[in-house]
Amino acid sequence: MDAQSFLFSVFCFLFYFLSGEPQVVEGTRLSWTSSPFGFKPKMLFAFGDSYADTGNTKIAATRSWHFPYGITFPGKPSGRFSDGFVSTDFVAGYLGMKTPIPYRWRKELSGRVKYGLNFAYGGTGVFDTLVAEPNMTTQIDFLQQLINDSVYTKRVLRTSVAFVSLAGNDYSYYLETNGSFTAFPGFIQSVVDQLTVNMKRIHDLGVRKIGVMSLIPLGCTPQNTAASSFQRCNETENDLVMLHNNLLLQAVNTLNQQTNSTLFFIIDLHNAFSTVFNGTEIHQGSPTFENPFEPCCFGVTEGFFCGSVDENGEKKYTLCSNPKTKLFWDGNHPTSEGWRAIYSTPAFQNTLKQFID
Repeated sequence: MDAQSFLFSVFCFLFYFLSGEPQVVEGTRLSWTSSPFGFKPKMLFAFGDSYADTGNTKIAATRSWHFPYGITFPGKPSGRFSDGFVSTDFVAGYLGMKTPIPYRWRKELSGRVKYGLNFAYGGTGVFDTLVAEPNMTTQIDFLQQLINDSVYTKRVLRTSVAFVSLAGNDYSYYLETNGSFTAFPGFIQSVVDQLTVNMKRIHDLGVRKIGVMSLIPLGCTPQNTAASSFQRCNETENDLVMLHNNLLLQAVNTLNQQTNSTLFFIIDLHNAFSTVFNGTEIHQGSPTFENPFEPCCFGVTEGFFCGSVDENGEKKYTLCSNPKTKLFWDGNHPTSEGWRAIYSTPAFQNTLKQFID
């Protein structure tokens, strides 16, 4: 069986058609998770932003609840920032676990809480941003409250793992609020410091292993390549990304030294994205993208975005005929096929296995 078929075999689809409910992906256990010597997680918690959010962000506050988001899966908007699946779905699938439900649906779907929860909210960061949604500290407060309410116990949490997504919203907010370039390195250090505090706090609450994703080459997202007609990356921004990732690596190493463990690790999305950007065929049948910098869905002019409509309801975006041919769905987020390509790379698979080592 080739890797493409193997990956898709881990997903079966459970559709909820109750009003407004997000769609849920269920995974089956992959062969390498059945080792009697490995740790077998029973719950997955997700924290962070739109790369992980599967439906927490308010319907009125985000484009992810509006057409054409969700056209590939589940066929309508589900709060995911993609045409289909996002990173949390793939992490859960690789671990042979059910996708954790969004925190906002914990009461309506209480029977699914035993598989973990997704606390991620699109547009957020470790600090407050322009999006009026819970930052990562508040997201961890939600887990703390559930422990206080005896929804989870520390004994149960020892069977859990956490996926932490930080896609760069803190840095976008810094630039949008006229942060100076000379002070940028110091701000990056403060973001990594707070992220480190957050990871340690998640561990102290009882979660056994924490994987935090590295920043992708943000200078290569469509938002930043649009100025060159989607031909060139912004290397200045990519240099700042490398500073973040180097500081994060140091922080994770320090956390492991302090706990005398390897319970903290980096999910290497940076190298995974770079592999796809460079057009490297990961394996026979793996997707390649003619222009990985050009998105499927994009605003017709500056000020409009994927899903934008004017006061007359006329759409102000272009939409490609087949999202599977594109790495990026919109200005910042991969397509479902893009996520599949990224998560098929050795860089991702080799780091993800640390969840069960």
